[in-house]
Amino acid sequence: MNPVRLALIGAGDRGNAYARWALAHPGRARFVAVAEPDPDRRARFAAAHGIGLAAQHDDWRQLLDDADLAVDAVVIATQDAGHADPAVAAAQRGLHIMLEKPLAPTPQECVRIVDAAREADVMLAVCHVLRYAPYTRLVKHLIDSGAIGDVVSVQHHEPVGFWHQAHSFVRGNWRREDLSSFMLLAKSCHDMDWLQHIVGRDIARVSSFGGLRHFRPENRPAGAADRCLDCAVEPDCPYSAPRLYRDRLARGEHRWPLSVVTPVFTEQALTEALREGPYGRCVYACDNDVVDHQVVAMEFDGGVTASFTMNAFNTGGHRRTRVFGTRGELVCDAVSVTVHDFTTGTATSHDPQTAGGADAAGGHGGGDAGLMDAFTAAVATGDRARILSGPAQTLNSHLATFAAEQARHEGTVVTVARPAALAG
Repeated sequence: MNPVRLALIGAGDRGNAYARWALAHPGRARFVAVAEPDPDRRARFAAAHGIGLAAQHDDWRQLLDDADLAVDAVVIATQDAGHADPAVAAAQRGLHIMLEKPLAPTPQECVRIVDAAREADVMLAVCHVLRYAPYTRLVKHLIDSGAIGDVVSVQHHEPVGFWHQAHSFVRGNWRREDLSSFMLLAKSCHDMDWLQHIVGRDIARVSSFGGLRHFRPENRPAGAADRCLDCAVEPDCPYSAPRLYRDRLARGEHRWPLSVVTPVFTEQALTEALREGPYGRCVYACDNDVVDHQVVAMEFDGGVTASFTMNAFNTGGHRRTRVFGTRGELVCDAVSVTVHDFTTGTATSHDPQTAGGADAAGGHGGGDAGLMDAFTAAVATGDRARILSGPAQTLNSHLATFAAEQARHEGTVVTVARPAALAG
């Protein structure tokens, strides 16, 4: 069987993360074309994958309009606001699509993408990588097999991590709603989707509370400068950019998040990036507006309930979950999965075989690799069942995420929209 031929739209950190899987599995997949506006990123990606000049484009429209483009599928890893148009165009060209989450920054665009894929009868895999992690597959199997009886309620926590919040959501690309999307969609649609997947029912109603508590100008310490390199209080600040990035440089961690700050891994290049770029700014002097803590309460079809909490003020790590059933309780954190049986009084531990860390640098616990394995296999064989995050599986969790943000702003309980009400 020939390798699946792929084109990449958006050769940033996430696009390269998926593409590295292809380099490690050349018999399964090959990237043969790329669209990326940044010339340095485009050149590096093309060199790594042996892509000739004719298949290198600075705009996704050029790539999809190329009459000589010979690919089976596209991987779209642009910024959130740049998902809908290339996804719809790729579907109309008859190409299968792997699309970075979230689908799009608005409910209408999400439905537009899903409708386009269905009308063109192409496969659409949303990059909800947590569904593909070995840990999730184990938890899903245990719940579906009745290990704790019927699920009644779930308690789920995403520890974003103090440094990750500062990097991505205060200084970085996802700091402002108008530039990307609101926090729950940009970061935690993974978790909303994971809960919908684990429970196995659509989310019906939501309420939510939260806000931007700490990373605000009024919390700026006395004497703090606009940039960490100029700041007298930097040594005592937990959000020090030099500490965060120089420590990683010293450890040789030439990947995310350091790779977002500078493509050149030297002390001089890093210092220049912190001096001139966005990642050297004081966290109390940025233009961020996304929340740093949020709680969502949800009710699923059939009455199952769940609570979800995300916040910045922790050391990060794997998600932590408790699933409450009629015959037992399941406690898990990606490193361990334990089932407590009410009848026997026993606690059984299961090995989730987690591969890598919880964040992007660690491949989301094996989820990144699992997604690429499933998507390329689906394209190669035509077996859509290999895709666990297709349009039918993930649209509800996206619409529930939008509903939760509406509930946070309005202080109400919001019924999750059905796709038909948003079409047109």
